[in-house]
Amino acid sequence: MALVRKGARRIVVDGTAYRWRVRHKPSYCQALAWSPCTFAVEHADAAGTTLVVTTGQPHPGNWLGREARPVLPSDVARAVQLALRQGWIPTTPGPPVRLDLSAGFTPSP
Repeated sequence: MALVRKGARRIVVDGTAYRWRVRHKPSYCQALAWSPCTFAVEHADAAGTTLVVTTGQPHPGNWLGREARPVLPSDVARAVQLALRQGWIPTTPGPPVRLDLSAGFTPSP
């Protein structure tokens, strides 16, 4: 799974360039605040494994007006560093690696 280049942002973490993207329109479950916001990260220059990060907050475009803050580059950098410490190798081909940071997320009723 590769990220679409259009709309992806570039970030440099510990000297390595990555691209990351939050889905512009929320999925149905994210729109109803039943599931948290996610974003994807991949190495900017080499094909490899995509990191899919589940945050602990609602998607900013949720339909219920539930308070949500945007995903910041500092959030992405922390997630990349954590995934690298846990063994993610962004230049190795394979299925997406999932990083779940959603502890404390409470879905809407």
